[in-house]
Amino acid sequence: MTASKSSRARNARTGAQAGAARGGTAVKNGNAARGGTAKSAGTAKPADIAARDRNARDQARNGAARSGAARRGAAARGPRTIEVSDAPAERGPAPWLQITTFVLALAGLGVSIYLTIAHFTESALAGCSESGLVNCTKVTTSAESYVFGIPVAVLGLAFFVFAAVIMSPWAWRDSRREIHLARIASLVVGIGFVLYLLYAELFTIGSICLYCTSVHVITFVLFVLTAFAAAAWGLKPGAPWKLVPERQPE
Repeated sequence: MTASKSSRARNARTGAQAGAARGGTAVKNGNAARGGTAKSAGTAKPADIAARDRNARDQARNGAARSGAARRGAAARGPRTIEVSDAPAERGPAPWLQITTFVLALAGLGVSIYLTIAHFTESALAGCSESGLVNCTKVTTSAESYVFGIPVAVLGLAFFVFAAVIMSPWAWRDSRREIHLARIASLVVGIGFVLYLLYAELFTIGSICLYCTSVHVITFVLFVLTAFAAAAWGLKPGAPWKLVPERQPE
């Protein structure tokens, strides 16, 4: 009886010691696990920061590389300058103005030729009245039909021969400034002569000539179109300017 109790007591003490040993081991293992996790968590944070720093440095280097490439591209293109094309097809004012002035000059030349022939043959002008305000014969045979001893019809013929040349599309497209200055100067002289003849017809002779009036109108229209061309395209018409990259030195 006593021996059995002693055995049970020893077994109980042995079980208690084993449980305590297992509990201590579990506590140690738990503390070690928690310590390892804490250590792992502690070492993971600096690694993330280092990775973010590397990414930031990489992005900065990539941005600097792109900026450098953009600067090199801009330097390769260089600044832009103004260049004027010398293509003959693009020179001069609008084609409609070139053709209009040329046709008007040819029309004035035709009327001047007819008036010159009528003056030297002393023939009546076709379709022109011989009495009243419109009296071609009275005008063409008056003293005012001569200027410095030269018939006005001959002066008109010389003017329109020059006008037909200077108003041609080839002359409009020429790049020489002298040609465009000569055109303007001839029209200024021509319009001044027209004003003189109008004054002579209305206030001195007292009659007008329809053929002379047609020449006056043609001269006035040519003067207006030439002045407009000078204002719009300048005294040396050329191709429109454009921006082109400046050539870099070799």
